[in-house]
Amino acid sequence: MKFFLSFDIIGRENIPKIGRFIIASNHVSYLDPPFVGVACPRQLNFMAKVDLFRGLFFRWMFWNVNMIPVKRNAVDIASVKEALRRLKGGEGLGLFPEGTRSVDGRVGRAFEGVGFLARKSGAPVVPAYVQGTQKALPKGENKVRRTHVNVFFGPPVDFTKEKDLTDAEITKRIMGCIDQLKQAAPQESL
Repeated sequence: MKFFLSFDIIGRENIPKIGRFIIASNHVSYLDPPFVGVACPRQLNFMAKVDLFRGLFFRWMFWNVNMIPVKRNAVDIASVKEALRRLKGGEGLGLFPEGTRSVDGRVGRAFEGVGFLARKSGAPVVPAYVQGTQKALPKGENKVRRTHVNVFFGPPVDFTKEKDLTDAEITKRIMGCIDQLKQAAPQESL
């Protein structure tokens, strides 16, 4: 990725060195998970739609990079239990709370699963903002363009001290942190 696209990581020191954590990022391109994964100094597990696991090669590849298949448009209890098991085992989990790629690059409305996982696991949440992947591989296209990509990691947020927050409130706060990273990021050149 560094060879084909120029790539910078900002805030890498915000990733906890030990213990469980969740990275919650914006989502604008199929390139976001690989860039977040490469930018993170620790191994990540990602939750990904089950449709990506079709075909022997992709199923093999995604299992070998620690992806957790999740059914879309349904409460997938098995995938949630697996994510919690990995978090409680001290691992990192990468999530894209919006559940789909944004067409216009705006940080959109998120599903409450990220709030639920943060509350149930007690894992700190590291907000992340990926910039440039929308130009490199926009939604609906299949050809990667050369461009610059930035991955910003914000300070981890610990929700364990705020026991009265609902999953929706936690999710809203996480998305606000992602939006703050976006606002603080240098403007992309056109």
